[in-house]
Amino acid sequence: MTEAMLGWAPDRPWNEIPGLPPHQLVETVPVLKACIGAREALAELKASAELIPNQTMLINTIPILEARDSSEIESIVTTTDRLFRFAHADQHADPATKEALRYRTALRTGFESLKDKPLCTSTAVEICRTLKGAELDIRSTPGTQLVNDKTGEVIYSPPAGQQRLRELLADWERFLHGATDLDPLVRLAIGHYQFEVIHPFTDGNGRTGRILNILFLIQAGLLNLPILYLSRYIIRHKAEYYQYLLDVTRQQAWEQWILYMLAAIEDTARWTTLKIVAIRDLAEKTAVHVKAERPKIYSRELIDVIFEQPYCRISNVVDKGIAQRQAASRYLAELVDLGVLQAISLGREKLFINPSLLQLLMNEEQDAGAGRPAA
Repeated sequence: MTEAMLGWAPDRPWNEIPGLPPHQLVETVPVLKACIGAREALAELKASAELIPNQTMLINTIPILEARDSSEIESIVTTTDRLFRFAHADQHADPATKEALRYRTALRTGFESLKDKPLCTSTAVEICRTLKGAELDIRSTPGTQLVNDKTGEVIYSPPAGQQRLRELLADWERFLHGATDLDPLVRLAIGHYQFEVIHPFTDGNGRTGRILNILFLIQAGLLNLPILYLSRYIIRHKAEYYQYLLDVTRQQAWEQWILYMLAAIEDTARWTTLKIVAIRDLAEKTAVHVKAERPKIYSRELIDVIFEQPYCRISNVVDKGIAQRQAASRYLAELVDLGVLQAISLGREKLFINPSLLQLLMNEEQDAGAGRPAA
């Protein structure tokens, strides 16, 4: 189809967005082959996550990495260190770090909501409200346009009118849940495109859409936890991401878009699996080291606490019922003496850093040996 046949022009609200499913064949031979690799990678990731005894380790770490990169795609830039440092108390954090941390909160909110209802428009609204920290709703004001940051050229004008947006979102919902003749990963790719071109909110659409991708994989049973670090791939192939979105809009070029999303899923699923294995190996090495050097304070629960996030507080140990405050403080101090942790002050509070875990999470390398606790 040509742009004219689609009723699309970059400077005019595209209220004629074609409904779903697409009218052309989308499960081409290359797409079906790519689905096999992506599904295998997701199955491996799911199995690796289930081997971690304390799932909180994953829920508190991998989503932080996703929050950092998903926010960076939208030019909200912070660091892994700042995100973990302020993960449980962000009053001293800079605005970009606070906004990126809301991504993690929105992801958890969406994950919890799946227990009560399937993915729907209200899920998207709730996620976007959490991301933005505001009581927003589906767009009602006209004039929204996406422009090239460098040239100011209008690239795309999403549909206008709240009623039309809700009609399109209702069609998007029906497709996600009803097009069961299509592979779930193909549905994810098509549904993500449709959500982005509907562009239902004044801001936060990209991040909301990427959270919805992860939640869809959970809803489809392809993952159990929200731990796919999908934004890692997108930020490394950002130009292609936007180009392929636009190519679907201009000429219904679905195959290259779907292949891009399948490659993103496979690549990041395999990378995330390796990261989880490295975290597990580092935790085991640390447990052996602490048990040998400090048997009186050793417990599996204590090791789990210092691996739930790189920054630990005395209150974290107390809240887990491992020890009262005075003993908890002593346990962490002994781990500092052992070289497993480092202590820093943040305002009036003392934080204990697991530097090996932080290094492992910050770096591309997956070798847990690179972060081996000091002997």
